[in-house]
Amino acid sequence: MELSAKAISIYKQIQPETTKLGDLRKLAKEIKKDHDLALELWSTGEFLPRQLAILVMDKKQLNQGLIDQLDQDIQTHDPEERNHLVDWLMANQLMKDKKTIALIESWEHSSSVLQRRVFWYYQARLRWMGKTGFSNTEDLLVAIESRLLTEKPAVQWAMNYTAGQIGKWQEEYRARCIGIGEKTGLYRDEIVPRGCTPNYLPEFISIEVSKLKK
Repeated sequence: MELSAKAISIYKQIQPETTKLGDLRKLAKEIKKDHDLALELWSTGEFLPRQLAILVMDKKQLNQGLIDQLDQDIQTHDPEERNHLVDWLMANQLMKDKKTIALIESWEHSSSVLQRRVFWYYQARLRWMGKTGFSNTEDLLVAIESRLLTEKPAVQWAMNYTAGQIGKWQEEYRARCIGIGEKTGLYRDEIVPRGCTPNYLPEFISIEVSKLKK
């Protein structure tokens, strides 16, 4: 796509070596919503312009067809950028509208790895501030118990994180969620940076529950 003068001006303000997320958010605040500009920035294929593009997209114009195209484009990035972009899209756009939330809720068995990741990460996000009482918790745990080890790594993390949030906030499921970690051994040997919470469910849940008691 040939960039407009406006898109070129914005693009030149993004420097891979120095531009931070805060800078992108500041730019997005100045731009506000501009879906056409978002698509132009997205067409560059570059990570930072695509992050900014997500921030200024019009959520009302997102549908399954466009999301599928964004999904395919995101797959051209390395795994770390790929996961960041799809999680960024979820948090900044897909969770903001009932129509796109309904799409998320339909993606548990999607053929797209990234869309399955979004389904599970969304379930975790619903719970991570202590909200409980969701009617699908039992079904989610059954799915995690049966499919966790056979899922792709990007989806595994989100499924595991969902179990961690359930185990943290809902005491009646805590032993079961810890048991999932013990049985699968997923992330047991993972080395995490100082100050970060391990993904291994028994450790994750123990640490997070102890924070609640402080």
